[in-house]
Amino acid sequence: MSTTTPKAPSRRARRAAPDPGATVLFDAPGPVARRNAFVFSLVGAVLVVAVVVVAVLRLADRGQFKGALWAPLLDPSDKDFQQVWKLIGTGLGNTLRAAVIAIVLSLVIGTVIALLRLSLGRVGRVPVVALIELLRGLPVVITILLVYTVVTSYRVNLGFLPGGRDLWILVIGLTLYNCVIIAEIVRAGVVSLPRGQREAALAVGLTNQQAMRSILLPQAFRVMLPSLISQLIVVLKDTSLISLIGGYIELLKQGGLLIQNLGNPIQVYVVIGIIYILINYTLGKLAEYVQRRSSRSSASGRVPIVDGATGTATV
Repeated sequence: MSTTTPKAPSRRARRAAPDPGATVLFDAPGPVARRNAFVFSLVGAVLVVAVVVVAVLRLADRGQFKGALWAPLLDPSDKDFQQVWKLIGTGLGNTLRAAVIAIVLSLVIGTVIALLRLSLGRVGRVPVVALIELLRGLPVVITILLVYTVVTSYRVNLGFLPGGRDLWILVIGLTLYNCVIIAEIVRAGVVSLPRGQREAALAVGLTNQQAMRSILLPQAFRVMLPSLISQLIVVLKDTSLISLIGGYIELLKQGGLLIQNLGNPIQVYVVIGIIYILINYTLGKLAEYVQRRSSRSSASGRVPIVDGATGTATV
């Protein structure tokens, strides 16, 4: 009995075989494309390094690396160190406070808008769709400026709200823009669910509202949670737009005030930029962690168990 050794696939067969990394939207590059990508990447990296070196040399020539400019931010023995970081902490706290309020309001209002769009008929949802398209099409900075103009021109009293008028101008502007974005995210999550989920809920005696509240919305939030967290990063970064108007002393505005006293704009903006990067990087990692957990939960095949009498669901 003779045995045969399996032959290695020929070069033509290897070229013809589909790449496992190829998808409908991504065609895996071939050898020539990979070589070109490597060359262009290498050239780009060299150019970036050259630009960085030139920038560092120019900054060094202008004395931007002198210890006196960095000491208020990095040297605890400097006389201004504690006061500077106290002010930065105050600005960071104001930024987080505005972001948290805007995020909570955006989630609540966005969910209501999504439910309205999903529950109303084809004609009834026209005003909701028009509102979504209007607010989504406006740049967020224009939305904030419109809110500021309306509040100041018509002397709208927001002083009774905790935090003062300027905080709520920022919060309202951010909420108007982000609630419609979150509404579309939630709607996409509900629409992406299998139709059998709703039909099964109705079959066990739940009403449309109970099926939406107990079955569809929890799953939609779980599916879209990474996208929601990513949108929260956008809300946090957009809080800095209020510095164009002034009034509310968030982190970027606080940095501008420090620069007026210390005269070191590059150093202050570098520190503030690092703070923003650290916060957003942490939120980004949180989104990745939630996405991994959601994928494992989905893979386990757990489905909600519905109590037909109360309309509640448990997993």
